[in-house]
Amino acid sequence: MSSPETDPVYFLLVDDLEGNLLSLEGLLRRDGLVLLKASSGTEALELLLRYDVALAILDVQMPGMDGFELAELMRGTERTRRVPIIFLTAGSADRQRRFRGYEAGAVDFLHKPIEPDILRSKADVFFELYLQRRQLARQRDTLAQADKRKDEFLAVLAHELRNPLTPIRYGLDMMQLAPGRPVPEDIRAMMDRQLVHLVRLIDDLLDVSRIGRGKIDLRRTHVTLQSMLQAAMEASRPLVESKRHVLNRDIPESELWLNADSTRIAQVVSNLLNNAAKYTAEGGTIALSAREVDGQAVVSVTDNGVGIPARMLPEIFDLFTQVENRGELSKGGLGIGLALARQLVELHGGTIEGHSAGENQGSTFTVRLPLEKGAQSPAPTTSPAKIDPAAPLRVLVVDDNVSSAETTRQILSMVGHEVALAHDGPTAIDLAREFDPAVILLDIGMPGMSGYDVCRELRQDPAFARTLMIAQTGWGQERDRQRTRDAGFDHHLTKPVNFQELSALLSKAPARAL
Repeated sequence: MSSPETDPVYFLLVDDLEGNLLSLEGLLRRDGLVLLKASSGTEALELLLRYDVALAILDVQMPGMDGFELAELMRGTERTRRVPIIFLTAGSADRQRRFRGYEAGAVDFLHKPIEPDILRSKADVFFELYLQRRQLARQRDTLAQADKRKDEFLAVLAHELRNPLTPIRYGLDMMQLAPGRPVPEDIRAMMDRQLVHLVRLIDDLLDVSRIGRGKIDLRRTHVTLQSMLQAAMEASRPLVESKRHVLNRDIPESELWLNADSTRIAQVVSNLLNNAAKYTAEGGTIALSAREVDGQAVVSVTDNGVGIPARMLPEIFDLFTQVENRGELSKGGLGIGLALARQLVELHGGTIEGHSAGENQGSTFTVRLPLEKGAQSPAPTTSPAKIDPAAPLRVLVVDDNVSSAETTRQILSMVGHEVALAHDGPTAIDLAREFDPAVILLDIGMPGMSGYDVCRELRQDPAFARTLMIAQTGWGQERDRQRTRDAGFDHHLTKPVNFQELSALLSKAPARAL
């Protein structure tokens, strides 16, 4: 079977004498070239309708339709009007004949007997030109397809980002219509779910970008497969329960140990469970199983949902791929979840496969990960102490985004902290010396004086040697965290900041009286 890289190049040879055709064939033969032979103009036209010809070599003097007439017919047809033509003639090529030939589209005249090297060199030029033209056409088609996929992806991205924003907007509107009244629990829960969904979409996009640029770092530890599967099930439980699915588990009691990033593997399995829940009609069945096979942990997620068409199976792990014809079940998602899952599994030295018997036949996704050889259970550790609410503190919030700073002030004030605000670096430094905060929440990406610069300058003052400095930033890669450590920060929080995580850090702040 031919491919774009191995498709042959076609030359057309036209001469009424069989001996001349055989001579031309022997002269021009080369790898990648197919020589089409015709002994008349009519036969040549039939070949031109069937093949995309890179060069036509035509004898001028033929009975019936001569070479000039054939060339004129080629020039009158859209398919063949741009095919270069070399005329071969045994007669005189006077000015009038040459003019007629060039008018018919000739690029050259060669006289018989032919100089082999001359014809071969000219043919080589058209062979290479055709290959270049074909390559350019493929690149054009690829770019056009990529541009189309980009437009489709941006449209889907806009749709997916707007979906969770709409209920959040409605929730805020309801709060404004009833100021001073407690926010109903279902409204708070709804807004929280939509925010979590937004954050996940953004995190998935960032993860794909980081992996593509080789910038993602795995935080490997000795961890049991069972603990990661439990985390995945907990993360997917809201969606599974909302669809009233039955989740069957077949997980061995004996611990299977891996050297893995537990968060990332739980993310992979959670993604598979979410897909199973999403593409299975309400009340369906999902099965999660795990076992040890030949030194590998084998995890499978099976559903009885809409399945995957056979033609789509080779593409389901490609970035931005969406399986077609899934109706209402296909709403949501950017087509990056499975691509991200494959990349994360492969970074762990494993594999992931998808199988389906076809539409409405369900799907099975299987992950294989190398087990940790000779791993021992770690020594039992005491349960972490329960985090008590932080005692009242003076907190300086520094952020050039006024709305973000004000929201942070309000939530910290609600739990008893005294909060001051600054919206630029120089003001933050002056206010810090006046306000004497126990904690400084500091945005990084401020215009003029960055959060790094503010932290460095304050750390030079002995009065702030023990002040808890927390970076609040939209930058969350490992190199960003290293930069905050180098600047003197104690902690790095990625926006949107989880308030429980922030509260845990505030509870560790050095005591300082209000």
